[in-house]
Amino acid sequence: MQRFAGKVVVVTGAAQGIGRGVALRVAAEGGKVVFVDRADFVAEVAAEAQGAQTAGFVADLETYEGAKAAMDFAAQKFGGIDILINGVGGAIRMRPFAEFEPAQIDAEIRRSLMPTLYACHAVLPHLLERGRGTIVNVSSNATRGIRRVPYSAAKGGVNAMTQSLAMEYAEHNIRVVATAPGGTEAPPRRIPRNAAGDSEQEKAWMGEAVRQVTDSTFFKRYGSLDEQVAPILFLASDEASYITGSILPVAGGDTG
Repeated sequence: MQRFAGKVVVVTGAAQGIGRGVALRVAAEGGKVVFVDRADFVAEVAAEAQGAQTAGFVADLETYEGAKAAMDFAAQKFGGIDILINGVGGAIRMRPFAEFEPAQIDAEIRRSLMPTLYACHAVLPHLLERGRGTIVNVSSNATRGIRRVPYSAAKGGVNAMTQSLAMEYAEHNIRVVATAPGGTEAPPRRIPRNAAGDSEQEKAWMGEAVRQVTDSTFFKRYGSLDEQVAPILFLASDEASYITGSILPVAGGDTG
């Protein structure tokens, strides 16, 4: 399949996890792909797409300047932008809400809401210049869950942003959609979720969250990376041209 032939696609969070899988698949399907991440090895990942037109770009998307620089680079590199897939995010800590410190709450919001908000804003001038475009946000079904209330709030914001942007920019032929992944099996992260490391108590709280997520699915298991990547690609492609404002749960029956 060559669903993205001739398309310029920006994928954020592309150095590892779901974002990496999405970016490599888009490149395999003919897209010109800019892999964006703050990890300095993102260019190595982009180079894995042998024979494809790809580029890696290092940016801190928790800042607006980083988001704008990434979108401007993509537009200059490939002559514009057609699709943005926002893959940055992920809970830093899992603990009862009363145990979160104020700075930790702020960090969760910065990690899982602001990169998507900033990137959506920064890409809009490029999509408006094209006269069309698609934004796919990777949200989460953890808008209902335990041990990560700040992360849940951030992803609830992503859902609200998705629906409001879709309504506001449909007149410009810009679609905005999201998937809401559940628990996903992935290779070990090259950059840890929590750079400070987890205490034994935090590991226990994480175990409680994992059990809740698994028990909430009909299949009683985590999904695979491929099971998360495929719906994102569908929503990003022209096959989904009449879908906008939708948030698709991809969580084994758990709607979040």
